[in-house]
Amino acid sequence: MARQLDEQIAGRYPIGQRLRVLDVGMGQGTQALRLARLGHQVTGLEQDPTMLAAAREALSGEPEGIRERVRIIAGDGRDTGVHFLPGSFDVVLCHGVLMYVEEPDALLAGLARMLAQGGLLSLLVRNGDALAARPGLSGDWAGALAAFDTTAYTNRLGLAVRADRLTVLTDTLAGIGAPLQTWYGVRVFTDTAPDDAGLPEDPATAEGLLAAEERAGRTDPYRSVAALLHLCGVRGAP
Repeated sequence: MARQLDEQIAGRYPIGQRLRVLDVGMGQGTQALRLARLGHQVTGLEQDPTMLAAAREALSGEPEGIRERVRIIAGDGRDTGVHFLPGSFDVVLCHGVLMYVEEPDALLAGLARMLAQGGLLSLLVRNGDALAARPGLSGDWAGALAAFDTTAYTNRLGLAVRADRLTVLTDTLAGIGAPLQTWYGVRVFTDTAPDDAGLPEDPATAEGLLAAEERAGRTDPYRSVAALLHLCGVRGAP
């Protein structure tokens, strides 16, 4: 996921340019801190108090130069217009958020307005075309059959959430002026692994896993059945 985002940034902006990044639903701040360490100015928006506290604690442990490049704001991603002026950011991240938003079109339109011309909108969503894969690979045949005709599912936290279909999001991105430029699959081979599973301890095995996931995530038909989709839209692109 990080490699894919870095690839899009490197291909779109001059090397060394310090980008203005908005991370909507920043969670614990992992992505925000990574981008700040690379020299970018990052604003994180998060409404969950527990996540806000975790992000602020993580930021407090960073060197002063990195702390100065990160701003954390308590707020809802649907209220970006309250906090920021249109065109304020070069990159807007919305990773792992849309599944909790019942009607995401207004949220996405607001995020697109935050982008400067040529800016990158990066979305990470649950793949609504592959919901049957997880229960099917786990031997839950009733769950697999029920997943074919819906975009609703229960996540690993036990919450009722929703997934997004690639064709629908492609149309939505075109309609809000940030048409889809490229997309990737994420967690093609590793979706059934426990959430707390780390990389294999053996470096060669870990590198092989990452290489296989990366290759599958950009290769048809494998990326189409990934658990997650990473979509990249560009503001004002033809």
